[in-house]
Amino acid sequence: MPVTEFKVPEAYKYQNGFGCYHETEAVEGALPVGANNPQKPPFGLYNEKLSGTAFTAPRHENQQTWLYRILPASAHAPFEPRESTFDTNPGIHGKEKWHQMPNQLRWDPFDLDETVDWVHSLHLVAGAGDPTMKSGLGMFIYAAGKDMDPHQAFYSADGDFLIVPQHGVLDIQTELGRLLVRPNEICVIPRGIRYRVTLPEGPVRGYILELYQDHFQLPELGPIGSNGLANARDFQAPIASFDEDHDGSTEYTLLAKFAGHLFAAKQSHTPFDVVAWHGNYYPYKYDLGRFNTIGSISYDHPDPSIFTVLTAQSDHVGTAIADFVIFPPRWLVAEDTFRPPWYHRNTMSEFMGLIGGQYDAKTGGGFQPAGASLHNVMSAHGPDAMTHEKASNAELKPMKVGEGSMAFMFESSLMVGVTEWGLNKCAKVQEDYNAESWAPLKPHFKRPTPAKLINGASSGMKGDGGDKSQMPHYTA
Repeated sequence: MPVTEFKVPEAYKYQNGFGCYHETEAVEGALPVGANNPQKPPFGLYNEKLSGTAFTAPRHENQQTWLYRILPASAHAPFEPRESTFDTNPGIHGKEKWHQMPNQLRWDPFDLDETVDWVHSLHLVAGAGDPTMKSGLGMFIYAAGKDMDPHQAFYSADGDFLIVPQHGVLDIQTELGRLLVRPNEICVIPRGIRYRVTLPEGPVRGYILELYQDHFQLPELGPIGSNGLANARDFQAPIASFDEDHDGSTEYTLLAKFAGHLFAAKQSHTPFDVVAWHGNYYPYKYDLGRFNTIGSISYDHPDPSIFTVLTAQSDHVGTAIADFVIFPPRWLVAEDTFRPPWYHRNTMSEFMGLIGGQYDAKTGGGFQPAGASLHNVMSAHGPDAMTHEKASNAELKPMKVGEGSMAFMFESSLMVGVTEWGLNKCAKVQEDYNAESWAPLKPHFKRPTPAKLINGASSGMKGDGGDKSQMPHYTA
């Protein structure tokens, strides 16, 4: 069955569909009929519009949701800077700089941290751009061991959070309803939506791609046709659910990530008081086990774009600011083909993580669950020596790879910088990554005999003597 068998059962009900216009009410009759902004909303609620795009965005791009809540989101004290150590925006708006480098990087598994909650577990590893310009993206890891305070909520004004759990379960209470997110599921919480994270099964760890510009969408299918990859019907959005605590006796703290810094504001009522909503701007989740893989049934290894779950395009069609790509269990049947990913240099940057199991292109043990790798723009990479040797000599019969495994990639057209935390402070960078992966590769070239000369370039043979620059190539 195309669905993950989760150890932790589902706790909530959802609405299905990606990019759909949903409506939901926790109290029957709370949604106004025939109007978005009536003079007197049902049950004394307040009307509030949440806009994820400009008012004048084209209809097919416009994202907005109307909320009907007990008190407006604006009813809080002014924000104040919270902690000077919370800095997730290197560059001119932060204290630290980006480390730009062409080196291939790989990280050991990041540590679990049972001392911090969700907000304080966020660590920016790499990224590009600037959230103040709504440009680029950030690549985070999280590792938390405590629930957020029951009287706190958090949101990011910087971008959309695409959350990829690796260990542990996230119970996410959002303004628009609740999501239970487990390893092998992902969720997206759009810019500005307030939420609180609790940990029903203990410590958690995973990855986050924060998109500073635009929003995620499903990739175009082109010649694939009308179905395949991630199907729209399998995405799940919450149903309305609200708390009622408005007597002023309890103080709540609203935390905001704004330009990479943390701010806090006080309010005397719960942030989770949306009784009903309708629109197309909302959080959602997706089970990666439902992904319909596409691949070659003749020869050659296709581009990894066939595994794209979600994408965010630049202004140049077909070139993404961010792609979220997965490598799930799948059958390989291609004939006369080196089946793992080929060696390559890419104009895109590739940040990879491993949720569980073993990635079939990295079998040496260095790429581990909860670890990561980064191959930046035009940095050469590919299978390690052990994988190359095995795949070059394997019997090419139909075989299933990736059983019990799920690797993923955050891919971007931008040149990605690494933070000081990601390069040094986390102390997880593998210094022997190159030496372990590609130094053991050996040349297998054998000059054919007999041979004839062409093109007048050096043969590169040792011990030939003479001027190598004038020596010809050979061919059969």
